[in-house]
Amino acid sequence: MKFAIVLVALFAVALARPNKDAETVRFDVDNIGVDGYKYGYETSNGIKHEESGVVNNVGAENEAISVRGSFSYVADDGQTYTVNYVADENGFQPEAAHIPKAE
Repeated sequence: MKFAIVLVALFAVALARPNKDAETVRFDVDNIGVDGYKYGYETSNGIKHEESGVVNNVGAENEAISVRGSFSYVADDGQTYTVNYVADENGFQPEAAHIPKAE
């Protein structure tokens, strides 16, 4: 159930971005259950988001969700920027050509 809440919250945040002309052109939900989820959407202004999550160590003391995904958007400079990420027990870990890498 908490996966459905997270999914709805993420989708609401994405749609709340002020752009009165953007429309949702695709919204897919392939799997939502107690052990994980998978969804994706695309808007008419070039925003795309794909994400899936699974629960690791179900029922154990160290039970945790592991999320993988990517999003892309068209910035004010006309470039499309894409971010791939993992979010798990090690935190949010984004990777993208425009994000500096820690050394």
